[in-house]
Amino acid sequence: MNTASRTLVRSALIIFAAGLCISCSEQSAPSASNTVSPSAAPADSSYDLRLDMQDFMNNVLEPVSDVLWDYAGWVDDINTGYEDLYPKTDEEWLLVKQKAAQLIEAGNALALPGRAVDNDAWITYSNALSTAAAFAYDSAQTQNREDFFQAGAQIYSVCTACHQGYNPEISRFASN
Repeated sequence: MNTASRTLVRSALIIFAAGLCISCSEQSAPSASNTVSPSAAPADSSYDLRLDMQDFMNNVLEPVSDVLWDYAGWVDDINTGYEDLYPKTDEEWLLVKQKAAQLIEAGNALALPGRAVDNDAWITYSNALSTAAAFAYDSAQTQNREDFFQAGAQIYSVCTACHQGYNPEISRFASN
């Protein structure tokens, strides 16, 4: 898929997820002063937390989420025409199921003592990420395209809401 097509898909997801986020938000966002920093929570020697939050996001969460979003939806481009992005083979459905499983566990990893920024909204967002990823996992298991698309929107909504509350300077989602 070309860059313009990816941008179009992500833009459609942004619009959908923003509406979903606004309409379904039960948790008020923490104040902007609650930005994430590596020293925000005390370290727990029971876990290997060598990845600071930026490394965790860049090397764990983002690549896994991107694979899921790359396989959800469709693109209707004036230059290239209609392209269905959903998995087409059992192997592709297995790939997105595996990525969804990884995202479930990434949500759990965000809640680890020493990584969790607080025991309030941070834990809520971490759990919501795992829940949305579980929806993607189940959708991939049954190869339900509509549910898989909705799960991608929920994942995006959770990520965006968390970023708005804990690191409002992040503009990655708005620029892609």
